[in-house]
Amino acid sequence: MSRSLFVRLSAVALPLPVAIVFCSALAMSLSAVAQQAANEPQPAATQSAPAATPQAAPTPDGAQQPAPAPAAPAHSIDQALVDKPLATPGSKPGPSQAGEITEEEVKRQLLGKPLYLRGGFLDDALSFNEHGALVGHSPQGSYTLNAIEIDRVRLGKHKLELEGRRFGLHFLGALPNEDPTKAVDRVNITPKKKLVRITIDREAVVTPKKAAHRKRDKQEDKNAHPGAPAKSAPTAAPVTPAVPQPDEMSEADQARAQIATAPVAERPADPGSVTATTSPAHAAKVLREALDRIFAAGIDDRLMAAMPPFWRLYYQAAAANTDYRPSDPTVLRQSTVDKKAKLVTTFEPESNEFAQAHAVAGMALYHTVIGADGKPGEIAVGRPIGFGLDENAVEAIRKATFEPAVKDSRPVPVLLDLVVQFRIYSKRTAAKPDAGKAAETKPEEPSLPGPYSVQHP
Repeated sequence: MSRSLFVRLSAVALPLPVAIVFCSALAMSLSAVAQQAANEPQPAATQSAPAATPQAAPTPDGAQQPAPAPAAPAHSIDQALVDKPLATPGSKPGPSQAGEITEEEVKRQLLGKPLYLRGGFLDDALSFNEHGALVGHSPQGSYTLNAIEIDRVRLGKHKLELEGRRFGLHFLGALPNEDPTKAVDRVNITPKKKLVRITIDREAVVTPKKAAHRKRDKQEDKNAHPGAPAKSAPTAAPVTPAVPQPDEMSEADQARAQIATAPVAERPADPGSVTATTSPAHAAKVLREALDRIFAAGIDDRLMAAMPPFWRLYYQAAAANTDYRPSDPTVLRQSTVDKKAKLVTTFEPESNEFAQAHAVAGMALYHTVIGADGKPGEIAVGRPIGFGLDENAVEAIRKATFEPAVKDSRPVPVLLDLVVQFRIYSKRTAAKPDAGKAAETKPEEPSLPGPYSVQHP
């Protein structure tokens, strides 16, 4: 600037004394401006607001000099990290949390698989708590009426909903070289337009308390902004909220609050037994264990252990590929005694609606140990029929009366094979004409003997 001014002054012809006075005044003016700028307070280095743009200094002839460009604010790496927004402590993670069970996993495990319903529950609407225990009551029946196939899966926040069909097992009889447990027909016994509906409660996943997170965030904020003034405490006393905040509630209280605010259709069947956890992996583990307690993928050891003894003896003999043998070695065979054991009274095993509705008929064989007292002891299924009829046959055998076998003039225990034939029930077999109209009506044809008794209104 001084050089430009010197050039302009040189172009003007001024007397020497006037030029000297003018230069002295200009130097004094520039010195005063510099001193005033040095005395003004400079902006703090930590302030993020940009400094005011310096104005161009005027020249003696009124021309404006271009103002220098403002320097870009310098930020360190630490300051950039502070300016980056942080995740809110306790915020919900994404949809795929570590260890969380998914609906696709449940579908892969259940959909379209030949399953068995443990416990033999016969109701078409069943609810289980988070540990796989039945909520409420249900009649129970043979495992041969509890084959299940799941067609629909819906995994909600508070429960798992399943829909499927129930199947009955009809044993067809096997050839000598075949596995008798494989000659089975699965018959759909679910009525049309009806489904078996099963719900399983889920353990509630809640958010952990946020007190520790808030304390940590305050300390981090203080370290990141050491010059920032501390927030003043509110003068007025805070109003106590009517509902506790999540960071002030226990896990059990949070679980109850979740269930209370959920739609009625999505609430668990037994809210009082629902536990809470902060780990999605633990909730997934609890649900997997519940599924294993409710369903069996086949005739496993646990399902077999829950069967009556006559079924266990049948599967043990089939696994060993041998005939049934009584556990008591002193039991004789009918061919080795002087007088064979025989059935004294007849018995009529009851049928059931499933066998009648699906025309399940045929013969079944049962191995029965008749004691020296004439009472039936150990019973094993020799050739089953299924559909819950074997249970009825065994119950009728236990109520029947037998005459014991005799060897060397004394009664002895023997193994007796009993063949039971099951027929399809017809209205004619149970028709009972009115006594007042017996003389007026034509005599009915003789009723066919039925191996069961069915009650009708």
